[in-house]
This record gives sequence, C-alpha cells and structure tokens, in this order.
Amino acid sequence: MDLLLHICCAICLIYPLRVLQSKKFKVKGFFYNPNIHPFLEYRRRKETLQILNSEFKLEIFYPEYKVEDFFRSINFNEEKDKRCLLCWKLRLENTAEFALNNGFSSFSTTLLVSPYQDHIKIKEMAQEISRSKGIEFYYEDFREGFRQAHNEAKQKGLYCQNYCGCIYSEIERWKALVKS
Repeated sequence: MDLLLHICCAICLIYPLRVLQSKKFKVKGFFYNPNIHPFLEYRRRKETLQILNSEFKLEIFYPEYKVEDFFRSINFNEEKDKRCLLCWKLRLENTAEFALNNGFSSFSTTLLVSPYQDHIKIKEMAQEISRSKGIEFYYEDFREGFRQAHNEAKQKGLYCQNYCGCIYSEIERWKALVKS
C-alpha cells in the first residue's frame, strides 16, 4: 500500500518509518509544517530531516514554507487547546489532499509517536478528514518508540528541538524554564 507520511520532524520519523516499512508499506514523506517558527528553526528541522534521510533514502516532498498558512488557520484562536487542534487539522488536511492528488492510497502522521500530543484528538480528526476527502487514514499508536528514537537521534548527533514548533509553544517553553 502506498502511504504518504506527514513528517513533523526528523526524530519523530525514525520509529514510525521502521514500523511501516516492516509492514511492507511503500512510504513517502511529506514535510509540511508552516507552524514552525522562526524560519531558522524551520530550516534547521528540515536540514536535520535531510541528514537523517541520507540513511533512510526516503522520497520526501517539501512544500513551500508558508507561515501565513498557520497564522491564518489559528487567527484569534491562539490558546493552546484551540490552536493545536487547528494546527493539526491544517497539516493533516494538506497531507490528505496531497496524497489524494498524487495517487497515494493512504496517509498517516508522525504526530502519532509523540507523548506530548493529544493522540485521541489527532486520530479522530484524521479519521474525519479521511472520510471527508475519501482517502484512507492509517492509524497506529507509535508512542512506544518515542524514547528509543530520541536516544538514537542523540547518538547520531541529530538536532532535537525543545518545543513543538509554533511561536506560542516556544514562548510557553521559555516561560516554563524561567519559572523553574
């Protein structure tokens, strides 16, 4: 089965890709993350993915970075609960649309590896997008491989970010560090 895998970052790709390939999926990647801010952070994450991919040899699509897509999608919904839902929806809808328009039979996301994301809401949202667009969403709980992937990334000297990606999550991260 041809599967388009939304990639949120290089580290989160490691475990899901291995699992999917072991299940004989023909995987291609989709690095669509207009939420990542600032642009230098986006570039660093993209470069880290390209470094990791020199090992994996995965075909990855890199749509143009358009931070305005993110800001338009969350406009006046900057609170964490609202903005994260809108951000996931933006990235999953674009992944599903790209998959549909490029002959893939299904799509999934590396967001399903992170213990820091609302796994149930991501799954439900992706299933709804799947129904509305008419393309299969492949669900698997990849969280058991999160730590292993992070340890492997550190051993390889790969950049591991310390916030989700958007400017709001960066601010929240720094405020939490200042309080400690």
